[in-house]
Amino acid sequence: MTDNPQAMAPYKRIAAQIKTRIERGDIRPGDRIPSVREIMRDEGVSTATATRVAAVLRAEGYAESVPGIGTLASLPKKIATGPDRLQMLRATGSGYHPGERAEILSAGLVPASEEIADALGLGEGASVIRRRRAYYDDRGVVALFTSWLPGELAEAAPELLVAQPLPKMTFGLVEDRTGRRAVRRRDTVAVKPVPEDVSPVLGVESGRPTLTMTNHYWDQRGDVTEYAVDFLGPGRELSADYALE
Repeated sequence: MTDNPQAMAPYKRIAAQIKTRIERGDIRPGDRIPSVREIMRDEGVSTATATRVAAVLRAEGYAESVPGIGTLASLPKKIATGPDRLQMLRATGSGYHPGERAEILSAGLVPASEEIADALGLGEGASVIRRRRAYYDDRGVVALFTSWLPGELAEAAPELLVAQPLPKMTFGLVEDRTGRRAVRRRDTVAVKPVPEDVSPVLGVESGRPTLTMTNHYWDQRGDVTEYAVDFLGPGRELSADYALE
């Protein structure tokens, strides 16, 4: 295993470069990826090597072949947690997979519990913003997401207190209004019992063990901007892909 891109097989190195451009938003889903001829010309590689680049991107969900059009960029189709939606937002301008919709269930200021206060670095009982939303697709409920943010952000972004969708989600709105960009996160996956106020949305009995993901987000100053807990819907699963060489 190596961290040196130049030591990678040429087709893997080129595919990794294109994946980075897709994730960064330089190439958007639906755009054509570089053709075999373009890769050969720009990278100085053989036809066989250039052809393998598209194969790698398709296998990892970053490209799909469309008859009569060519090979187009895409993002891997998986359960979208908060971090995934942040990546999709930055890459495509939208935090939703095709066919997904969100319902904003509640938004407003609440006193911070001990857990929330610790997560946000505030005192217990401090005023914090809580937003709760459910995501749905053609299979039903994907997940119930609850986010908590420092109450001070409501002054710069009062939309956070309104139970309506945010065009750029919380990440984009906070960054636009305050300049605080989410640059680091921590994800914690655990099985937790479904709380009573979550069970009706997921359609399961309260107390049932359910897969969850908890996210912390830090800005460029090292301050926590958001703490979120996601309860996944029945039958949903989390997955991640890693390069081992």
